[in-house]
Amino acid sequence: MTAQRLPFLDGLRVAAFALLIPYHVGMYYVTWDWHVKSPAASSALEPFMLLTAPWRLGLLFLIAGAACQGLAAKRGALGALKDRSLRLLLPLLFGMAVIVTPQAYFEVLTKVPAQLPGDGGYLDFWQAYLHGGKYCRGNDCMTVPTWNHLWFLPYLWLYAALGVLLSAALRFKPRAVHLPVWAWLLLPAVPLVLARILVFPHHPSTHNFVHDLYNHLQYGWLFALGWLSRTPLAEALWPAALKLRWAALAAALAGWALLIAYFTHYADTPPPTSVLVAQRVLWAGMSGWAIVAACGWAQRAFPRESPRLRQASAAVFCFYILHQSVIVLLTQALKPLALPWGLEAVLLVALTFASCGIAYVGLRRVPGLALLLGIQRR
Repeated sequence: MTAQRLPFLDGLRVAAFALLIPYHVGMYYVTWDWHVKSPAASSALEPFMLLTAPWRLGLLFLIAGAACQGLAAKRGALGALKDRSLRLLLPLLFGMAVIVTPQAYFEVLTKVPAQLPGDGGYLDFWQAYLHGGKYCRGNDCMTVPTWNHLWFLPYLWLYAALGVLLSAALRFKPRAVHLPVWAWLLLPAVPLVLARILVFPHHPSTHNFVHDLYNHLQYGWLFALGWLSRTPLAEALWPAALKLRWAALAAALAGWALLIAYFTHYADTPPPTSVLVAQRVLWAGMSGWAIVAACGWAQRAFPRESPRLRQASAAVFCFYILHQSVIVLLTQALKPLALPWGLEAVLLVALTFASCGIAYVGLRRVPGLALLLGIQRR
């Protein structure tokens, strides 16, 4: 195990998160279900959403796996487990109780307003939210308290705890595996493909921590791959990704084009079984290729340490905790202005980044709130 920093991981983390805010703003404007929806929602943005949908979260888990391995090598098993528990579980609990509540409130207000408690105000809803319950629209029910976008935190804590405990218990010294460079174009994708065609049809994505086999398989694999990439067993991933960056990028873009063609052609008719299976293979393959491409291009874009990049990387977690609630609040604040949806979307992205940045700068000096918002004070 090694505690050596990989400087491009900071840039990769920042770049991966930079995609998240535009993606969640986009969810307000597409026809896919989300917490609140724009009156101008249409399918116009959906092809662009498909460009990152298969792989953006998987990339974050791979980065987290590499970072957790470095933390375990630096602080030991107990130190790493304590750090991950404080850094992930406390923000999760605070987020569910305070940060996520506006998302749930406006979801109920815009979808099933008759179910709001009391006079329909936010404080009455918050009190009822903390006591627990369900809000249903037909068979679609939201159980509160909920973690919404913060589901990433318990999943990451589970994988980090398993990684730390297994590495401490097994104490094996992995040897380097010598594979041809092209094999690294397939290795990250093969487990994703198997999970997509064998498990996903029977256990689709739920973000239910206990009943979410497909997501645990795909994200657990990518976290493990990130962890192993900091050991001799899979450290060849990084130089291979650098060499394969063009091929991986081309494969990912070709996969994206084919996915657009699939969803366009079968928008109103069910596909044949063989075509559906091919689409699932393509979805998982594109995920693996895009992640390899991102790992390769990050090494070209961020070849050395940068104090500013480390500062930006340190702010990512706080931005992540806050951003979706900020987006939902801003959509409701801007709605009465009836702006053209394109202008409104640009404003949402800009204002979300600005609001999260102001919150980070203002709260990082407040010890209790800093910890609850994922800000690591030095």
